[in-house]
Amino acid sequence: MATRKRRAVRAPKARSPHALDAVSPEAEFRRWTPEEVVALQLLPYRSVRSVKEKCYRRELFCHRDGGRITFTADDLRRNNEMGAQAPLSA
Repeated sequence: MATRKRRAVRAPKARSPHALDAVSPEAEFRRWTPEEVVALQLLPYRSVRSVKEKCYRRELFCHRDGGRITFTADDLRRNNEMGAQAPLSA
């Protein structure tokens, strides 16, 4: 019987809370879907389902436009700041 190799799972890249500060002015008015947020790694979540569940439980800042979950640049900044941890001082 052939054995299958297991792929190593990579941890998501850490994003700085200021990663969206250098976006174009047009991006300030753009809305991202949870699928785009996960694909572009704008938040530290690896599945669309986990992003949607956190939005349903109101654990993430988002907009519910007609029942659809969307994120603005400001929402993404606020979520990144909420998850950022300051280093411990000595």
